[in-house]
Amino acid sequence: MPTPPPQSPEARAAALEKAALSRRVRAEAKEKLKIGSLNLAELFAAADRGDDDGEMLAKLKVVHVLESLPGVGKVGAKRLMETLDIKDTRRVKGLGANQRKALLERFPN
Repeated sequence: MPTPPPQSPEARAAALEKAALSRRVRAEAKEKLKIGSLNLAELFAAADRGDDDGEMLAKLKVVHVLESLPGVGKVGAKRLMETLDIKDTRRVKGLGANQRKALLERFPN
């Protein structure tokens, strides 16, 4: 495994802060999905925005989004992804139009 390029302490601190913020934004979105205060269409719209939060949400894995939805667990999310032909490694920003449409039809709220 190659070593990362050297960074100044300030650059490293900034990168660590950005990573922590990304984890926080993604965790909040998954929690909102779980309790129902955010739906899939709103998540997709937020991920399509060009701001920093949108970029962070766009990097969420689809399987984690589905697992966060009420009534969908790990097994249900895996089966749904197989049914819709979505790879396990797919992220929200990488979903095609037909895949998004199929997910929105399955979870309209």
